[in-house]
Amino acid sequence: MTADLFADQPRSPSRQALAEGAWVLQAFAQDRQQALLDEIEALLAQAPLRHLLTPSGHTMSVAMSNCGALGWVSDARGYRYDALDQLTGKPWPPMPALFERLALEAATAAGFEGFRPDACLINHYVPGAKLSLHQDRDERDRRQPIVSVSLGLPAVFQFGGLTRSGPLQRTRLESGDVVVWGGPSRLAYHGVAALAEGEHGLTGRCRYNLTFRRAG
Repeated sequence: MTADLFADQPRSPSRQALAEGAWVLQAFAQDRQQALLDEIEALLAQAPLRHLLTPSGHTMSVAMSNCGALGWVSDARGYRYDALDQLTGKPWPPMPALFERLALEAATAAGFEGFRPDACLINHYVPGAKLSLHQDRDERDRRQPIVSVSLGLPAVFQFGGLTRSGPLQRTRLESGDVVVWGGPSRLAYHGVAALAEGEHGLTGRCRYNLTFRRAG
């Protein structure tokens, strides 16, 4: 097993452009990692992780949950947002103020002011888990950006264009990195390559991803 020897080493914040309206904000959430993980732990005690089924009947390798007014769900009926957790029958846990503040600050840093997410997907990756190329099309207001926060093991983020067959950029995301995309890149295809084996100082043998959206 490969240890992430640099998990706790401070990095200098920087920005990398992926496309028009798309940025990687490196180390943007670096100083909030432990606080974010503490919030995740509390949220998952209320809305546990689960592996959703796709409409075609496949089980997603990434486990997930949600917080906020709306949660993203998938089953034989299709992809959609719902105010209730299908597992518990209760509303999703409220989005922590720390989450909302980070999403707003990251969106503003990427040129999208006034972002107020009402949904946060909590994705949990173990080695081998991946997210196939897809577009985020289930939100009503696509004028709002997507904000994605990485915590734990590094991952290879794949970012393409408006067609599935277009060229891909592959970017290594470290714990504390944030990706923001909107505007002309709002419907860009994107995904995560299979997570490599490893051990991270904060999360152990896994990666968390927080994806903020304005869904309603």
